[in-house]
Parts: sequence; structure tokens; C-alpha cells
Amino acid sequence: MANKAAATRSAMTRIQAALKLARRGHGLLEQKRKILMSELMGRVKEVREVQESIRSIFGEAYFSLQMANITMGIENVEKIALLVPEEDRFVVRLRSVMGIDIPEVDRVEPNRSPVYSMGGAASGSSSVLDNAYVNAREVVALIARLAEVETSVYRLAIQIRKTLRRVNALEKVFIPKSESQVKLIAAALDENEREDLTRIKLSSR
Repeated sequence: MANKAAATRSAMTRIQAALKLARRGHGLLEQKRKILMSELMGRVKEVREVQESIRSIFGEAYFSLQMANITMGIENVEKIALLVPEEDRFVVRLRSVMGIDIPEVDRVEPNRSPVYSMGGAASGSSSVLDNAYVNAREVVALIARLAEVETSVYRLAIQIRKTLRRVNALEKVFIPKSESQVKLIAAALDENEREDLTRIKLSSR
């Protein structure tokens, strides 16, 4: 058990100063928590929207790929697919929210023109393959977006948990304990003053 604070005015002044600082810190942390929660709720909404879009576009992309395979043949589609360069030019920037680095991925352009040549392909098949390509680009764009918002949600949630622990420690432990110490010291000082006054009266008789 921690030692009780000495019943002196200097001790009470020290505890009151710490209590004042703790209350101010509690207010700032609570404000930070609310701002982070607001940011988190917005990001959670984005995650749901992007996930819904991905489910939808994945279905379209898979169907368009099936149609290209049926129209042109799987081997022809695979050969043309090898001509498409891998997407590796993702640019990630960081935005600070209450001291937390939140990633922002530069948007991947989903409607880039095909980089392959349709020469040698069956007549009338270019539009089918083009559609599959555009849908695939849309999937890549959405996956990049999902990675951004999910990472943001994770980082915000971790920081909110840490902030909440600090808020609770101040609110439920440090501040009540300090307030109790101040009351006990004040009561002890009042009692000492009464005793001193009584002694002075008795000695003056």
C-alpha cells in the first residue's frame, strides 16, 4: 500500500497542482478520444462501402473474364494477359490525425486504356476483352482503397484504446485518489489548527 501523503500545506499544494494538471489532461484526452472516434466512424463507413463495391465488381469482373475465355479461348486470353504489366506504382502518403499517421493511397485509375494489341484476335472479341480488362482495373483500384481504409481503422482503433485507458486511469484512479488525499490533508490541518487554538486558550488562563 502506498504511503499516505504528509498532512502539511506544502504536500496539499503539491497534490492540488498535480490534480489540476490531471483534470486538464483528462479533458484533453477526452477531446482527443472524441475526435478519433469521429474519424473512426467515418472510416468504418468507408470500409463497408468499399467492401460492398468490391463484392459487386468482383462478380462483374469474373463474369467478363468468363465471357472473354468463351469468346476468344482461354489460351488466347492468357497470352494477352501476359502482355499487361503488373500494377506496382502505388503511392502512399501519410496524414496526421491527432498525432496518428493515417495512410492515404493515391487513387489507381480504373479506366486506363488497354495496353495490349488485339491483332490476331477473333473478330468482334476486342470489346469483350476490353470489358474484362476495365473490370480488373476497377478491382485493383478498390483493393488499394480498401487497404487504405482498413489500415486507417486499425491504427485509429489502437490509439482510441490507448487513449481510453489513460482517460479511465485519470478518471477512476488518479483524480479520485488525489481528491481524497486533499480532503484528508485539509481535515488534518483543520484538526491541528483547532488543537493549537485550544492549547493557546488553555495556556493563556
